[in-house]
Amino acid sequence: NKSHSTCYAWIAYQTAYLKAHYPAEYMAAVLSNNMNDIKQVTFFMEECRRMGLDVLGPDVNESFYKFTVNDQGAIRFGMGAIKGVGGGAVATIVEHRKDGKYKSVFDLAKRIDLRAANKKAFENLVLAGGFDGFGTHRAQYMHDEGDGVKFFEKVLRYAAKYQETQNSSQVSLFGESSDVQIPEPEVPPCEEWGTMKKLKQEKEVVGIYISGHPLDDFKLEINSFCTVKVADFHQIEKLVNREVCFGGIVSDVQHRESRQGKGWAIFTVEDYDDSFEFKIFGEEYLKWRHFLIPNSFIYVRAFVKEGWTNRDTGKQGDPRIQYNSFQMLHDVMDQQAKKLTVQMSIDGLHEKRIKHLQELFSSHKGDKQLHFTLYDLDDKVKLNMPSRKTKIHINKELLEALREEDLAYKLN
Repeated sequence: NKSHSTCYAWIAYQTAYLKAHYPAEYMAAVLSNNMNDIKQVTFFMEECRRMGLDVLGPDVNESFYKFTVNDQGAIRFGMGAIKGVGGGAVATIVEHRKDGKYKSVFDLAKRIDLRAANKKAFENLVLAGGFDGFGTHRAQYMHDEGDGVKFFEKVLRYAAKYQETQNSSQVSLFGESSDVQIPEPEVPPCEEWGTMKKLKQEKEVVGIYISGHPLDDFKLEINSFCTVKVADFHQIEKLVNREVCFGGIVSDVQHRESRQGKGWAIFTVEDYDDSFEFKIFGEEYLKWRHFLIPNSFIYVRAFVKEGWTNRDTGKQGDPRIQYNSFQMLHDVMDQQAKKLTVQMSIDGLHEKRIKHLQELFSSHKGDKQLHFTLYDLDDKVKLNMPSRKTKIHINKELLEALREEDLAYKLN
């Protein structure tokens, strides 16, 4: 009815206005409202990236319990979204920050209430990147020098001892409080974690990747050469009798053996949006099992067949996947890209640009085809022009240079 639709229209107008004029604040509020639903947080973080908004990881000197906007207009991750970091831990960190930003992890541990921010909260803050701003990397906090005690635990012991000394209020003969100097533990020198390990730990304590995504280096390959997303396999019936290509990271593998002694495997592939558990049997397993390694980046070409029909009941089983080929995502660009088509308006065709493109293509010589598509929007004319002499090597550097020139392109 009208009264109902009017309310929805009014709310739609208000939210659209806020999203248009206060995008960071609006998205921070939306993220905070969905903090307990990790799929929704992932969805809205992707929307933030689409809008060009920076979503920064948690930071003990800037973050609050919920998502907020910092002085630079970027969205700062809420500490309350980290597993094991409760409201009490966040409250004591925020409360004691009012006296000035924390200068180091020792300064923070000395000032906060260690009963509210326990060992688990501290550890998960480390893994989520909450202490990265102190210039000490995560591997150092988690480093064990052989005594079974990690560095962040030594920091907590140091802080507890410091607070105990302060609370004892020992007074000297002259009436002055005695300052007992407790030496700070030494920050252990060790190698920094690789990107994959950092991201994996972030996902364990938050449920999503914060500082990036393992597939960021392969976004171009996935957008250009994948015909379906991993999520599409949840409705596999729609893919029957189709050849499909998909890519992602292998997040889990279980190698099994049948009663007849034949090997098979269950493996989980994850992309930007979702994950799916695949099964592979028989000769296909023997042929492609060397690709099934946790944290490997794979590109799969497969054909979805109809399920077997039961002779007795006449019922058809679930669709089956026939695996035609596996590749590493690293090799896809070189092996799959056969042709590059540069698209440009006739208005943008001037001598300076032509000369620049000549230099660009001559510095990326190879054996792949180069095509141009020129178009005139006013006259509705489009002309396809293959280059007969120039052959190129298609790589990310070349495509990045074309993007900087604001030129659209298509890979085949």
